[in-house]
Amino acid sequence: MGTKERRERERAEVREKILEAARELFVSEGYEAVTMRKIALRIEYAPTAIYLHFKDKETVLRELCDADFFALAQTFTRIARIEDPIERLRTTAHAYTEFGLTHPNHYRLMFMTPHPPMGPEESAVEKGNPEEDAYAFLKAIVEEALAAGRFRPELDDPDLLAQTLWAGLHGVIALEIAKANDPWCDWRSTTARSGLMADVLIRGLVRTEE
Repeated sequence: MGTKERRERERAEVREKILEAARELFVSEGYEAVTMRKIALRIEYAPTAIYLHFKDKETVLRELCDADFFALAQTFTRIARIEDPIERLRTTAHAYTEFGLTHPNHYRLMFMTPHPPMGPEESAVEKGNPEEDAYAFLKAIVEEALAAGRFRPELDDPDLLAQTLWAGLHGVIALEIAKANDPWCDWRSTTARSGLMADVLIRGLVRTEE
């Protein structure tokens, strides 16, 4: 490996350390409380040198969010081949839950940590592109099911339906992340709870046979 390649690899490794440290700090201390100095100290890096990689913490947050939301969208790629929209919706629910539970720190930052919103013009993720935008992927399934007459006739707002499905599954994931070790409840398995939630939500939307 040449000198240039080695330096590029070392630079990439430092950037990754910065991002991971920032994610942990944003989640544990809150976005507003974190400074670039704190991020640098977490990885035992010179506070001034960290600016060689990121100009400010907003840039760090933007890169984290872009990477995490893109990773979530990529988990849905294989699901797009499922022909039946209701079955695709059910499989998406399972994949979303698995992502959240497998990557709890990512999920905390994405959906459980208050931070400044980012508009589409600030993100590398293309809004509305189902291959990059996980919400667009979910909404597209809902719209297809609506067009096929699969939902109850009084349900006609795809955003409302998509957001309700999302909220229900988020509740299961957030509860597991925040309270999994709480001995107060005799917890049932996450698989059982997330599966039942998805089933209840989808059954409540789907048109029943006359």
